[in-house]
Amino acid sequence: MPPAALKAHWFHILIALGAGEQHGAGIVRSVLEESGGTIRLWPVMLQTALVAMTAERLIEPVETPPGQSERRRYYRLTATGRRVASAEAERLARVAQRARLALRRRDA
Repeated sequence: MPPAALKAHWFHILIALGAGEQHGAGIVRSVLEESGGTIRLWPVMLQTALVAMTAERLIEPVETPPGQSERRRYYRLTATGRRVASAEAERLARVAQRARLALRRRDA
């Protein structure tokens, strides 16, 4: 099972695949857009993450859609990946709430 707190780029990959099946370049674009340009997935980083996330059964490869290049590998989120992404989103929301409360107390 993945660690209690996912690596940021894993979380963003899960978010990207939450919208539907994508190939590597599509994942890279989605992550870059979703992160406001702060997370750039380089090819080796992406490939390493995809292999590890597949081994963890967070994502799975799917057949290349008709009319698309067979060289592109497509992936989709698994049910486990969806649960992990949801749990991570909840964890991050709690962290953000605690940060807001701490900052309010300090500013008061």
